[in-house]
Amino acid sequence: MGQGIGCPEKSRKSEPALNQSMRKAKDGEEGREEAVERSDKQLRALRGAADLNNGAIGLYNMGLSCCLNSLLQVFFMNTHFTVILRRIKVPIAHTEQKKSVPYQMLLLLEQMQRSKQRAVYPQELVRCLTLHNLKLFVQYDAAQLFLSLWNLIKSQITDRQLADRLTTLYTIRVQEYLVCQKCSFETKRDSNMLTLPLPMFNSCSQRLKTLEDSLHCFFQPEQLTDNNMCLCEQCERKTPCLQGMRLTCLPHTLTLHLKRFYYRKSSWTQKISYSLPFPQSLDFNQILTQEQCHPDAKEKADWQYDLFGVVAHSGLASCGHYCAYIWSLTEGRWYCFNDSSVCQVSWDDVKCTYGNSHTHWSETAYLLVYMRKNPQ
Repeated sequence: MGQGIGCPEKSRKSEPALNQSMRKAKDGEEGREEAVERSDKQLRALRGAADLNNGAIGLYNMGLSCCLNSLLQVFFMNTHFTVILRRIKVPIAHTEQKKSVPYQMLLLLEQMQRSKQRAVYPQELVRCLTLHNLKLFVQYDAAQLFLSLWNLIKSQITDRQLADRLTTLYTIRVQEYLVCQKCSFETKRDSNMLTLPLPMFNSCSQRLKTLEDSLHCFFQPEQLTDNNMCLCEQCERKTPCLQGMRLTCLPHTLTLHLKRFYYRKSSWTQKISYSLPFPQSLDFNQILTQEQCHPDAKEKADWQYDLFGVVAHSGLASCGHYCAYIWSLTEGRWYCFNDSSVCQVSWDDVKCTYGNSHTHWSETAYLLVYMRKNPQ
């Protein structure tokens, strides 16, 4: 009876082949899932925080943390930076993980990429930064905070090659020089900078009209005379000198600092709000003279840049707010990151950060981040 109800002999013989086929199909499905997962991991490694399918993700303000949030978004949207960040060595000890700025930044980046919400809280990174004396409820200057963050990241990357890559990615190399006007004896010194602090006025206190004018003014040599004369080693006495700086190497990610804040004696820090237009593309070969830069031929050929990010300040010097306008490298569009609020914007919106001397509370560009065209 059991045999009569059971499967025919032919079916029993074909059962192993059927099971094997099903296992192959299951293995193939699992292989595809693993491939998709690997592809997703590669996607996260190559793309910035706002370039995944879950859209641009904001950061909640934890207590006057708009400056920090804006700078973090500029870091995270730079795919060349996130590739370095993803290759850091994870600290073994739990206490070291809590104190590691690059590791906490990596955890925050992954949290943003997994999030289905419009914004996330960066509380663990904020706690980490407080251990390094970067505290909440402090009105930070974006240029100073950028330097502090970058130095913390660099100092805590234990892999020397990765640290060198980070240096190459952001560091500007210049040559400082001093020329005696009597005997033409020249002293030179190489130095590194993370930002170019660009003036808003020239040496005659006249307003500069464009970013190109400001760059040209920054590299303009200064005459040192009278009480400012320097000791010439060859003349063995103080002589009139020409002091200046030559640009020798530009990084892939170039940060320009517009000096919009200044301090007057017996007065509060003042903000310069007047308009200073900046272009979407910069060619340093067209801006600087041969005397202002000394690169080799290959280096000079790569001195063309596109605008990548703008950290803008609104309000007064003593009471203001920061946000960031960032170009998505993969989507080819502009986003405005204003703490937890993130929206797509146009180039016309970015141009509104040029400045306006008649409206002190309007947004004015403070940090400009340019990225090299067609990096090698």
